[in-house]
Amino acid sequence: MNLDQLRQEIIDYSKNIGIDKIGFASADVFEGLKERLKRQQELGYQSGFEKGSIEERTEPERLVPEAKSIISVALAYPSRIKDGVKGTKEERRGIFCRASWGTDYHDVLQDKLGKLAAFINEKVPEATTKVMVDTGELSDRAVAERAGIGFSGKNTSIITPEFGSYVYLGELMTNLPFVPDKPLEDGCGSCTKCLDACPTGALVQGGQLNAQRCLAFLTQTKDFMPDEFRPKIGNFIYGFDTCQVVCPYNKHVDFHNHPEFEPDPEVAKPKLKPMLRISNRAFKDTFGHIAGSWRGKKPLQRNALIALAHYKDETAVDEMITVMKNDPRPVIRGTAAWSLGKIGTEDAFAAIKEAVDKETDEQVLAEMDKGLAFQEEFSTT
Repeated sequence: MNLDQLRQEIIDYSKNIGIDKIGFASADVFEGLKERLKRQQELGYQSGFEKGSIEERTEPERLVPEAKSIISVALAYPSRIKDGVKGTKEERRGIFCRASWGTDYHDVLQDKLGKLAAFINEKVPEATTKVMVDTGELSDRAVAERAGIGFSGKNTSIITPEFGSYVYLGELMTNLPFVPDKPLEDGCGSCTKCLDACPTGALVQGGQLNAQRCLAFLTQTKDFMPDEFRPKIGNFIYGFDTCQVVCPYNKHVDFHNHPEFEPDPEVAKPKLKPMLRISNRAFKDTFGHIAGSWRGKKPLQRNALIALAHYKDETAVDEMITVMKNDPRPVIRGTAAWSLGKIGTEDAFAAIKEAVDKETDEQVLAEMDKGLAFQEEFSTT
């Protein structure tokens, strides 16, 4: 078996099935990443979404004992919506981050990597292969960095020379000892645009993220959003990608290589008021195919309420009052109360006062108190 020839055949085949970039890495332990993860853990910077132990995330042989190589792939995604829609004062819109436009990238990458694995097994039946996309133990970014797909930017994204950081990543582990590619040199230099633009200071320093302060992470949580972050998410209802938008490598970058990733404007920038009353079936039918639906409708509805407060959308007050009074979920009732207070109409404050007498949940009552506290601000302005 000529591994160099097979390597080139894999590269050629990857292009045939629509993989934008491919690289090869060794399956050695990710020693530098291990130390960073330990430090993240010590500082309490983890999100809680991480899979596996630090050892499993940095020692490939724990996942595939015979692993010798990891093949990293990247798919470019769009940064702009063709024929985009705009909100109006009567119909305000939220927005999903770019990484959640179009069909869920997990499914698309799994399909392409599955084809790549089948191709390898056709050529070498005894080859071992294991595919992972985001939800696996390995760090897609660490693998991509080692495989020369791109360098790790200060915004913690992999930045490719061709596609900026607007790429989805996945990998395939194998027992075949391919010659690895060389990592790229760091390209951030003295630039700090992403650090300067982060509204919460989540980018503690170049390449280190405090997930507990990252708005992209916070929009995916299911509990009450901490007070200090509510004004900062704006109209984002899932994810947050300002740290990518400001990156010089992403200036004028907009690739539409994959029809699956083309965003439906009505899905990528949905009207906010209908989000408040959407049924489970309608939510699945409308949003079930995108990555941003993975946590269900509750976080998105909470964020939609905050976005309506951001806009001070008085046209939403009646619907928000209904939510505050009738929704069975405390997080949604409480966030509705806070948002009503933020909007600050007489009807909103009156409704909160009325609802207080019937509410029994302590957290919701606390949110109602916060909502009513805004009345003092309005009375002094």
